[in-house]
Amino acid sequence: MINIKLKDGAVKQYEENTTPAQVAKSLGAGIYKAACAARLNGELVDLRTPIKEDSTLEILRFEDDAFCKKVYWHTSAHVLAQAVLRLFPEAKLAIGPAIENGFYYDFDLPRTLNAQDLEQIEAEMKKIIKEDLPVERFELPQDEAIELMKNKDQQYKLKLIEEHAGKGENLVFRKQGDFTDLCAGPHLISTGQLKAIKLLSCTGAYWRGDAKGPMLQRVYGISFPKTAELEAYLTKIEEAKKRDHRKLGRELELFDLFEEGPGFPFFFPNGMRLRNALLDFWHEEHDKAGYVEIKTPMMLNKELWLRSGHWEHYKSNMYTTVIDEQEFAIKPMNCPGGMLVYKSRPHSYRDLPMRVAELGLVHRHELSGALHGLMRVRCFTQDDAHIFMTPDQIEPEIVGVIRLIDKFYSTFGFKYHIELSTRPEDSLGTDEQWEKATEGLKNALDSIGKKYKINEGDGAFYGPKIDFHLEDCLGRTWQCGTIQLDFQMPERFDLTYVGEDGEKHRPVMIHRVILGSIERFIGILTEHFAGAFPLWMAPEQVRILPLSERFHKEALEIEDQLKQRKIKVTTDTKSEKIGYKIREAQLKKIPYMLVVGDKEVATNTVSVRSRSTGDLGAMQLTELIKMIEKEIEEKKI
Repeated sequence: MINIKLKDGAVKQYEENTTPAQVAKSLGAGIYKAACAARLNGELVDLRTPIKEDSTLEILRFEDDAFCKKVYWHTSAHVLAQAVLRLFPEAKLAIGPAIENGFYYDFDLPRTLNAQDLEQIEAEMKKIIKEDLPVERFELPQDEAIELMKNKDQQYKLKLIEEHAGKGENLVFRKQGDFTDLCAGPHLISTGQLKAIKLLSCTGAYWRGDAKGPMLQRVYGISFPKTAELEAYLTKIEEAKKRDHRKLGRELELFDLFEEGPGFPFFFPNGMRLRNALLDFWHEEHDKAGYVEIKTPMMLNKELWLRSGHWEHYKSNMYTTVIDEQEFAIKPMNCPGGMLVYKSRPHSYRDLPMRVAELGLVHRHELSGALHGLMRVRCFTQDDAHIFMTPDQIEPEIVGVIRLIDKFYSTFGFKYHIELSTRPEDSLGTDEQWEKATEGLKNALDSIGKKYKINEGDGAFYGPKIDFHLEDCLGRTWQCGTIQLDFQMPERFDLTYVGEDGEKHRPVMIHRVILGSIERFIGILTEHFAGAFPLWMAPEQVRILPLSERFHKEALEIEDQLKQRKIKVTTDTKSEKIGYKIREAQLKKIPYMLVVGDKEVATNTVSVRSRSTGDLGAMQLTELIKMIEKEIEEKKI
């Protein structure tokens, strides 16, 4: 017998090799039905994991941990595949994982699925859930696994088995009723644990993401334990559609993408005003924080990229060309150029830390299927900075970057959470370097009371990192800011400084971004604010609406006065009724509208209408300017 300590502190005895599922069942039918996974001695595990010794155990529900959601959604993906095979027996199965929000499965089918097909598949999935089929796990040696998938005529599963060839390991399968899939899991105990489920869309997807491979059909779905949760999610999805930055970008004449340049965004005048407001803020805050700015070339020769390691590890994502019989690459990252700037002159410890920022335009070859508005593009501006410092400056510099990131995100009204990623298996550098770097990051976060989650083994190959995940108004998270410690790039480029002892030493370097891609961040802001940007960012802050042509002269005089105060203003001189002009200004989400007519001219005032609060009444122009300038200065949201 073994002793198992439960979450409430109670200790119960069970037979050796009892599973968390069996423990849950012994605790009550409700606990068993709600169980998705377990935490065994602090480690997240499948409910089928045998417990071999005295342990602590916590039974987890869907809402308790992200791991549980993946278990739930992975099982949902298998139910999707089973339903497709029942309706389309000739279907070939590829892969079906859980993703950040829901799940998908890739299929090779003789025809393209339509909306009606998705409805039928969803109905079949509900039947499978009602059947409450046990999800059984079994293993087969490679030759038997191959035979099984050959009999089922599943060519993609055979390719997956081939990837494991030579490892000498058994392959793991899952079986539920008439359906068997190659899959290690994790999964729920039975299909009946799934409740509310919805198929969302179907898109094309290349096998293994290779454009040279077969084009498959990817069906996306979502599921929840409660119908109310599903309904709330679908409502959020509908709201997200209204906020789609691609739609708003066109409607508000901010930006767009064209067939002539897939993945290469075009910014219009309004978009440039928005972008420049964002960059003005960026420059202002970086100046305050002691950064200097540089600009490095967009194209550099192959030798540099070999030295930096990008040629070996990143070449497939780089655009290359030949000039004067020498190979060049358009930069996918700004780092190597920054290394050359540092190396161009000698440095003393008195020069450090050096905070060097660059708004660098980078290009990366993304697959066409991965492109998505401004969120995934082939060319973007990265707000990089590289901080060169002595080892004892690590902690205060990290603190400085964290505070700067906090200033940016709080200005836009974003909440965020922090993750600290530690040394991966394929890392460079010594144990001592990694320990010192990781400790430096932890100490920096702890010193200013920032909570964080540790992602073991998820750091970059050259150093540990801190990632910032911001949350928008719909509860979606976006990874934007990152702080990465790097001992390797200074080594590769032989960067040095002269220490107090008169000897040469190797600096430590921080890579950091705050906004990440400027383009992507603008896309995030557009959806977060639904195009109704705060006054200080708005591409058009004020629109003057004369009641008729008689008042054009006075309206244009007011426009000129506002422009003199650097307020972004236009005048609507169209021959339309005032109601139409107001509606149009509201659709363009302009913060302030100023009506000019007989009464306003006679009293030397303007009638002010706010986008958010409605009619503000008549105001003196000087009073209005003071109000607008105060709102801009305070960056109210």
